[in-house]
Amino acid sequence: MAGDDDRIVVGVDGSEPSRAALAWALQQAELTHASVEAVIAWEFPVFSVGQVLLPPEDPESIAARVLAEAVTATAGDRPVEVRQRVVGGHPAQTLIDAAHGARLLVVGNRGLGTFSAALLGSVASYCIQHASCPVVVVRGPTG
Repeated sequence: MAGDDDRIVVGVDGSEPSRAALAWALQQAELTHASVEAVIAWEFPVFSVGQVLLPPEDPESIAARVLAEAVTATAGDRPVEVRQRVVGGHPAQTLIDAAHGARLLVVGNRGLGTFSAALLGSVASYCIQHASCPVVVVRGPTG
């Protein structure tokens, strides 16, 4: 089992770039005998119904399901320890906090944000600027 310093933290949000980042992190972990900590963050988006603001139905369970599906689809039978973490909070800060003491932080070049033409999303950009460990940005499938 890898120690805390041997963790590779990877941000997963269900997007294709985040799945590519997870695949890259798994391959790197296999090569370097590290463990992978797959992290998904969620926040309460608020929906307006008239004058009442409603949170979505159980966002933590939705996030856990998205993470589990991505890990199951990507990890296969690789001999890598993968821990899954579901954290309430802003994705960028959540990843920065999770990566403290890690060997590496891996993110997709952009996630599920609304500006899909961006080459680099806001979470990836924030992580590059603020992480206390090296950051790898993996570009998702193009086309």
